[in-house]
Amino acid sequence: MSATARTILRIDASMRREGSVSRDLTDTLINQISDADTRIITRDLLDNPPGFVNEAWIGANFTDPAERTDDQKAALAASDALIAEVRAADTLVIGVPLYNFSVPGALKAWIDMIARARETFRYTENGPVGLLEGKKAYLVVTSGGVPVGSDMDFATGYMRHVMGFIGITDVTVIEAGQLNFVAEEKLAAAKTTIKALAA
Repeated sequence: MSATARTILRIDASMRREGSVSRDLTDTLINQISDADTRIITRDLLDNPPGFVNEAWIGANFTDPAERTDDQKAALAASDALIAEVRAADTLVIGVPLYNFSVPGALKAWIDMIARARETFRYTENGPVGLLEGKKAYLVVTSGGVPVGSDMDFATGYMRHVMGFIGITDVTVIEAGQLNFVAEEKLAAAKTTIKALAA
């Protein structure tokens, strides 16, 4: 691997493996934008779903890092590991299947683990500022019946906002919505968009 090799963090959020369009399109996208020197970190939320924020997590997170107990450090260990993966990546590729108009629960849990004050954003006099600038994100958004980008799609805008909140403002959406109605057309369009991307 060369010293300038890119690192891609792949997040799979589909809760099924067989027949998952978001996984298939993510495969296609990764193949298009990577090369032999690209390092790929895979975080499959089906295999390893993040835990939920709880009282112990909140207490640990709001304690000064220098004063955290061993138990508090343990409460944040999984979050620390997920944040380290995001920091290590130059590019994020996130599969975003719409579940009941929004993101899957495991993806929301992942977001709650990586959106942390003083780690991925900070508060200033002018509001929050993201700390993960200079990265690129691709959102592979799929749906069965909801038109992506419509008023019923509460996932795409949310994911864009979350990325910007932590400092990632260069976001490309690759969408294949309404697959229950126009699957061939939407899949063809998504693959055409992917093929036009530079490696």
